[in-house]
Amino acid sequence: MSSRLGDHLRLARRSDIVGREEEKQLFRYALTSDTPPFFLFYIFGPGGVGKTTLVREFRAIAAELNITAVYLDSRNIEPSPDAFARALAAGLGGVSPDALESRLTQESRVVLFIDTFELLAPLEGWLREIFFPQLPENVFTVITGRNPLAAEWRLDPGWRSLINHLSLRNLSNEESLGYLQRRRIPEAEQHAVLDFTHGHPLALSLVADVYQQRPNFHFQPSDVPDILKMLLEQFVQKVPGPAHRAALEACALVHMMTEAVLSAMLGLPDAHELFDWLRELSFIEAGAQGIFPHDLAREALINDLRWRNPDWYTELHNRARTYYGTRLQQGGALEQQSILYDYIYLHRDNALVRPFYEWQGSGSALPDRMKADDGPILRAMVQAFEGDESVKLLDYWLERQPDAFLLFRGSDHEPCGFTLFLPLDQIDETDAQRDPAIRKAWNVVHKRTSLRVGETATYFRFWMVRDTYQAVAPIQSQIFVNMVRHYLTTPGLVYTFLPCREPDFWSPMFAYADLARLTELDFSVDGQMYGVYGHDWRSVPPLAWLALMGERELNTAPITPPTPVEQMIVLDADRFAEAVRDALKSLHRPIALRENPLLRSRLVVEKVGLQADPGQRVATLQGAIHAAAELLRAAPRDVKFYRVLHHTYFQPATTQEMAAEVLDLPFSTYRRHLKSATERLTEYLWQQEIGA
Repeated sequence: MSSRLGDHLRLARRSDIVGREEEKQLFRYALTSDTPPFFLFYIFGPGGVGKTTLVREFRAIAAELNITAVYLDSRNIEPSPDAFARALAAGLGGVSPDALESRLTQESRVVLFIDTFELLAPLEGWLREIFFPQLPENVFTVITGRNPLAAEWRLDPGWRSLINHLSLRNLSNEESLGYLQRRRIPEAEQHAVLDFTHGHPLALSLVADVYQQRPNFHFQPSDVPDILKMLLEQFVQKVPGPAHRAALEACALVHMMTEAVLSAMLGLPDAHELFDWLRELSFIEAGAQGIFPHDLAREALINDLRWRNPDWYTELHNRARTYYGTRLQQGGALEQQSILYDYIYLHRDNALVRPFYEWQGSGSALPDRMKADDGPILRAMVQAFEGDESVKLLDYWLERQPDAFLLFRGSDHEPCGFTLFLPLDQIDETDAQRDPAIRKAWNVVHKRTSLRVGETATYFRFWMVRDTYQAVAPIQSQIFVNMVRHYLTTPGLVYTFLPCREPDFWSPMFAYADLARLTELDFSVDGQMYGVYGHDWRSVPPLAWLALMGERELNTAPITPPTPVEQMIVLDADRFAEAVRDALKSLHRPIALRENPLLRSRLVVEKVGLQADPGQRVATLQGAIHAAAELLRAAPRDVKFYRVLHHTYFQPATTQEMAAEVLDLPFSTYRRHLKSATERLTEYLWQQEIGA
């Protein structure tokens, strides 16, 4: 007997199925038990997750067991009792609707499948209260839909004991890889496909189809807009209007959506109705901090938006960033940490950042301060990863700066990670000499650049996680987030320093975060070298840093780590004035000027950069001095000071006595005017140095 086309279709469809073994075993067990453990199997999940495919497998299992199966697709049924009864009667061989009960009782077991149940929403009450209770007990019902059953089902103690709810999720990584291998997707491409699809069955199938049509295809989501469009159609079948579409796109962009965030991103005073509409969508899930879309829905929405309307994508980014930036300035410590997670989430599409922020479980450890019995646990961590000498250094700082430690506690309340926010303005030279890491940094901030009144610098002296040290891990991400909070909320912060065991590993990530590699601060403990990164918050203050991060959110290309360069130095007022006096004396001797610290001050560096050669810096310093002198020349009351500087330094007389003679001044008056002129010139230059 020849096969029919339908037989080939069934075989092809079944060969495309992967996973769902537990679900199939549960269904088979329910059908073969003398007393079924439940009578209604309700399966729900987002569009494309595989509900209909699973039902197809269930129908095949029923056929294997010689059990009568009736399949009803709600898309073909008018939501009325009569239409539903007619559809069921037709599925049973065309019996009269009045003969349904007798026909059902003729079989030892019947499975009734109702697909796309959400389309029968107007009929749900009738089905629950009238139709299903009248079914013979030999009827086992399987329902699939996008949404969970209404609360009336779950709150009814009778139905609660007769229903098995199954939230159908994406395939696991192993199942997804098995499917891709079966579809002969090149191994080198498989992880890129998984990163995009998150194991979503329809997405896996669609991408695999592209490979079959284009054998040399290299997967990039932006290259397959047709797939994105199809996925979006699965997730979003009807969008009421443009405002709802914008709400969806905003929800896909941020970590957690709340009414306040939605109002800010859409520029609406009241977003309550839009927020409620989002909550009702089948692929939107709720968490303690807000609502968020199914992973694949998020990816599909964002990739489609970036391809379709990049300007609006950028605008939504900017609005979200502005909202979080404002909240950071207003919130307390715990709220700031939550906001920072949301803020950093905007960077997730950057190839450098994404691997370093593991959002699942990132809140599993709470930041806390030192307690009396924490010391031995911290010592054990340091001993395991860094050795005896580092333990001695830890003990020193535990005694000297116990309040500077930030710990992260697990569910057992014991420390599972920690860092030391060491304030360099609160330690003296004796402290610094005890620790080779701190010695070099302390010399930079206290001797070379000089902290001014009200300024501080922080050295993140230790940072590690109990099980993974400085490797990528959720608690390591929390450590970094708390460092960022420190950047943004510490008044007068001018420097931060961060040592690490593997500086080359962190180079791309730290380049993205605008941390410079400071090779001159590298140090050794117990024979182990540590590389140091840092940031000068005078050169790039927090608001400018946030703006830079905002630009990098929208540029997903890797950031090339800069070549280590000299660091800008910061002089206090007295050392700055001394440097100006020395520069005036050496104004016409470029070789001597090359030793002047002003060449690495903000006065010069902001004009030519730290990578400028010495000749450029000397010329820039000379130009700055002449420009400041011209300001004196332009002010009638200061012109006498300009003339003194002119004849002493710019076009100098042979001696100061001769300069006084040219100016027709007594030498004592000349010396007094020269002192005042130098001070006035220094004031102009100092205002430029401090950015006033």
